Amino acid sequence: MRQLTWRFLLLTLVFLSLSRLALSLWLWPRVSDAGGLWPILFGGWRIDLSLLAMVCVLPTLLSPWLGHLAWPTYLTAWWYRLWWLLFVLLEISTPQFIREYDTRPNRLYVEYLDSPREISAMLWHGYKGDLLVAVIVLAVLGWIGLRLLPAQRLDARLKLWLRPLATALAFALLFLAIRGTLAHRPLNAAQVAFCSDSMINTLPLNSLYNVAHAIRGMSSERSAVEVYGNLPEAEMQRIVRETAGFEGAMLDPDSPSLHRQQASAAPAKPLQVVIIVEESLGAQYVGSLGGAGLTPELDALGEQGWLLARAYATGTRSARGLEAINTGFLPTPAEAVLKLPRSQHGFFTLADLLGRSGYHSRFIYGGEAHFDNMKAFFLGNGFDEVIDRPKFAVKPGFVGSWGASDEDMFNELHHRLMRDGDTPNFTVAFSVSNHTPWEYPAGRIHATAPAASVENSVRYADWSLGRFFARAKKSPYWSRTVFLVAADHDSRVFGASLVPVRHFHIPAVFLGAGVPVRRDERLVSQIDLAPTLLSLIGVSGIHPMLGADLTRRDPDRAIMQYGDNYGYLKGDQLLVLQPERAPTQYRYRAEGEKLSPVAVDPILAKTALAHALWPSWAYRNERYALPATP
Repeated sequence: MRQLTWRFLLLTLVFLSLSRLALSLWLWPRVSDAGGLWPILFGGWRIDLSLLAMVCVLPTLLSPWLGHLAWPTYLTAWWYRLWWLLFVLLEISTPQFIREYDTRPNRLYVEYLDSPREISAMLWHGYKGDLLVAVIVLAVLGWIGLRLLPAQRLDARLKLWLRPLATALAFALLFLAIRGTLAHRPLNAAQVAFCSDSMINTLPLNSLYNVAHAIRGMSSERSAVEVYGNLPEAEMQRIVRETAGFEGAMLDPDSPSLHRQQASAAPAKPLQVVIIVEESLGAQYVGSLGGAGLTPELDALGEQGWLLARAYATGTRSARGLEAINTGFLPTPAEAVLKLPRSQHGFFTLADLLGRSGYHSRFIYGGEAHFDNMKAFFLGNGFDEVIDRPKFAVKPGFVGSWGASDEDMFNELHHRLMRDGDTPNFTVAFSVSNHTPWEYPAGRIHATAPAASVENSVRYADWSLGRFFARAKKSPYWSRTVFLVAADHDSRVFGASLVPVRHFHIPAVFLGAGVPVRRDERLVSQIDLAPTLLSLIGVSGIHPMLGADLTRRDPDRAIMQYGDNYGYLKGDQLLVLQPERAPTQYRYRAEGEKLSPVAVDPILAKTALAHALWPSWAYRNERYALPATP
């Protein structure tokens, strides 16, 4: 068993070091700018030894007593072989994961395992070549592990009096390796972070460590207090309320964010409400927002309605975007509330509020709505129906890995709106086509090579959006409906910044009945969309949202959660909170994604911390809900 342990340690350390070296050379310009190779390799050895010591604890402590026997040695060999395969699998997956998400595998690697059909279809249609190479490499390295970790080599029998001494020495060495330091706090990911590039800071980690760390965070419903530190509750509530512009006494001391919003519009009849959430449509593709010019239809809509030219997403995943747009909830380092257990019933949504004003609400999605727990969350929090692909009344003409194409989803939306008549309805429609592996119907757009690309997928999504609005403007429901078109997040969020602000920039447009035509250059967040929508349709009432009604107030801030990093952008000042580190502040210039370090403003730091802590407090204490109806 001792021989097996040493072989496993040496084999795995060499493999992980070579993998880390290869990744560093692949990403050398960013590695060089961040400070070079040595911090990555040295930090990596510390992390590897810590994790490997955990893996080796049981065999190492038992080896003085059982290492000379055949059956314990056989079990130990297979124990190490399985761990070897796991290390290899995660490292093989890392380059493609970095290309997609600009980080090592993290919780995204495991959180969608409950949706095997969608994930397997995406991998098969979009990554056949990568899968083939990965399987071959996994087979070869698995064979190497099988050969180098044999089950036949037995240890020499130790004398009885030496066994407790060897066990005690092994325990001490393992304890020091696992702890990784003699300092007050044990080794963690923050201690090997060494630069302002979030992705480069993951290179000292190995991918199994990163995934395990993420799973641990998921299972504990991470509180922002555990990540960023604490602030007295009374001070936190005061800062959050003052920043939101709330005046006067609290309506309910148990729910400090509850307040009355008075709508600025007063239509004669209730207006229909339609929110169209565009999958992965970042501002980098939108010509009117300084992007690549792939969205002429959306650009035209921006000239016909109220375009928010500086709107920012709160996160990088669909669940986070749906959270912000439908509930106005601030982001946290935990999962989006769509997936968390305490928010499955009694959690505020626009549907709940509008339902109390007589609205019927529905969610339309081209895929299967169990994905990201959307169906359970929406039906548990005010939505009357969820219409996913199996329930489409209009048969889809094209179904890809993630579901029915955008044009099919819009056909269903148009069909439902035409049937509504004068009944007030609230509809959220979520597109799917602009997602890897970039599948869409042929013959709709002038595609550039290669056909399966994000650029062509964006062109198709934009074509589908324009086609829907061309029909909507000729339909009876147009004159009595307010539309909001907004992205959930950008397609790929990456960059050599603690928070890559440019990739949180998204399009957001209000248009339809009574909506003013204007281009708005104010700095706003996704959490401001829902309160503004309520004001535009003339619905006043009490709710807990902290976002601004943009018809009445300029928030001049955006809030962004990027992994464990939290960004609070106020004007051109970006305050960044990181786990177990002091806050840092930068002057942000959109041109070239330039972040210039500046002295930390203690008031801004407290404001950012209060807003980072508040949603965790509200979730854990179940204080984000409407008052109970009499």
